[in-house]
Amino acid sequence: MATAPPPPTESGRGGGIAASRPGRAAGGTGLSLRPLQVTWEMTGACEWRISPTRLGRLPQNKRELSTAEAFHLIQQVAVLHVPLFVLTGGDPLLRPDVFPIVEFASRHSVRTSMTLAPTSLLDAGVIAELKARGLMRAAFWLNGSTAALHDASIRVPGTHRRTLEMIGACHEAGLAVQVNTMISRRNHQDLEPLAEMLARLDIMLWNVFFLVPPDGNSTQELLNAVEHEEAFGKVYAASRRVSFQVKTSEGQHYQRYLLQQRVKESRGRLREPDVMTRAQKGVNESRSVIFINREGYVYPSRYLPLPAGNVCESPLEEIFHESELLNSLRDTSLLKGKCGQCPVRNLCGGSRARAYALTGDLFAEDPCCAYQP
Repeated sequence: MATAPPPPTESGRGGGIAASRPGRAAGGTGLSLRPLQVTWEMTGACEWRISPTRLGRLPQNKRELSTAEAFHLIQQVAVLHVPLFVLTGGDPLLRPDVFPIVEFASRHSVRTSMTLAPTSLLDAGVIAELKARGLMRAAFWLNGSTAALHDASIRVPGTHRRTLEMIGACHEAGLAVQVNTMISRRNHQDLEPLAEMLARLDIMLWNVFFLVPPDGNSTQELLNAVEHEEAFGKVYAASRRVSFQVKTSEGQHYQRYLLQQRVKESRGRLREPDVMTRAQKGVNESRSVIFINREGYVYPSRYLPLPAGNVCESPLEEIFHESELLNSLRDTSLLKGKCGQCPVRNLCGGSRARAYALTGDLFAEDPCCAYQP
């Protein structure tokens, strides 16, 4: 989804943002809170008409951070001791300074992953150079176990084959591999075959993204609540069989599903109300994951187009701790509907990006959750 132009304020379309004390996240976490992952969109440019990480055509004339600004951002990420810094695009290889940026991050002890597109710019030599400069992980998109499924989602013939070839090149270079998958109506029946294929690819992580449409008028590919539960079941079953880690993005309610499976598998030793009410805070928009676009604007997630500030104007640490938008999103007392009543709201909280896209209200219940508290 293309990032929307920055609005003049941090207010949502339908859900207002309550004032929060600067530097103080809800629940008393305060300044001890830090991002677990910072994702930076290095560029919006891509030789393909459709980027694998976005849902529409990319503008090619937006301002991008300079090399000096990129170095300054990396220094800010280092100050926050962020465990993972993700470089993405567009196609990061279209930046002439991509290798110096990776090397600068490595010299500052910032663990860096890069989402790569298997375009004509990527080959085994580039992968080996990225590894030599300090990249610790490469990520690729695979939206299907077959070329027909994946290539149709990217709209570029041959990308499935090229992706598999480049994953092989990463293994030859000793570079760890992550695979991202966007789940939608076109491929949710392919989850089991895809998991089986990934098990043969020797990857370290499978990140399953659940679709967030641009708005409420673009829901043709969106799974409904029941289909989300079915997909959770397939992802969970796969996670029990494979050796690599499985995580979800914009599937916050998968954490609730995991708790329910824990209760079922306890054979009566655990009670669902007890397990649910003891759930700790989880990873959600603004809590531990943030996205920085190519112009330096900071967002709660890639799919929630409300900016909290700009790293060219304010330090990232200040934005993360003092943004009214981010602190409001951390306050689960603002959640509405069944999300506000849910015993695992601190662990899950629903997808704020999906709620905003479908209802216009930042704090509305996630329309794609089947759980009824």
